[in-house]
Amino acid sequence: MRKVFAVVQLFLGLVAFVVGLIAALPFVVLATLILPGKTGTDVSFIFLRIWALLASLGSLILFKSFNKYKAPENRAYVYVCNHGSYLDSLAVVLGIHQSFKPLGKIEMAKVPLFDIIYKRLVVMIDRSSKESRQRCVEDLKLELNNGMSVLIFPEGTMNKTDQPLTEFYDGAFRIAIETQTPIAPVVIVNSKQLLPRKNPLAIKPGIVKVVYADVVETAGLTMDDLPYLKEHVYQSMEKLLIAPTSFVLPKLI
Repeated sequence: MRKVFAVVQLFLGLVAFVVGLIAALPFVVLATLILPGKTGTDVSFIFLRIWALLASLGSLILFKSFNKYKAPENRAYVYVCNHGSYLDSLAVVLGIHQSFKPLGKIEMAKVPLFDIIYKRLVVMIDRSSKESRQRCVEDLKLELNNGMSVLIFPEGTMNKTDQPLTEFYDGAFRIAIETQTPIAPVVIVNSKQLLPRKNPLAIKPGIVKVVYADVVETAGLTMDDLPYLKEHVYQSMEKLLIAPTSFVLPKLI
């Protein structure tokens, strides 16, 4: 009986995802064609959030954000998030209060229909190409210099281990230092439990928590500070993931 319910839940979530995609697609295309730069992305995110909300309701998995006040909206940030489930794409769209340009794998641009939105709103990287990696760094730095926040999963790929985090790559922290942009660490709690990557039929209804940690300033830091910065952010995120009930909940948004 449990497997039957899981199949139904997956099917409803997939239908809601596809319906939301089809509904959002023309608005995102128009917004990015008509409105330049950050404005086009800001408008596109209105429709992305509607799409994500439909997928959330259809899959019976809801998303709640905590402590957004720690990252005021009047600044650009390098958002760094843990990544352990396919639900994380919904979590960051619904849980982060700003529009942003994420760094994403070029392989996702092969998904029909989805690729149209993906190519317009994501900085795509081919990790097997040194030239692609270098170009992505420059593209992300340009977005930050234009006032747009960016989002990077510092683990590099989905965490397939039983540990709360895997080792971080340097990229997000190097970009933050080079552009003197603050880092906004955000942890996604419970997504792996509700939709395990290895066993989608273990899906179950529930709530994914998107929790902001304290913003880490980078003004005045140099590349010599990169190891400390990376370790500091790692520890602040790991602490929230290990003891998710330890964060303060006075402001539920």
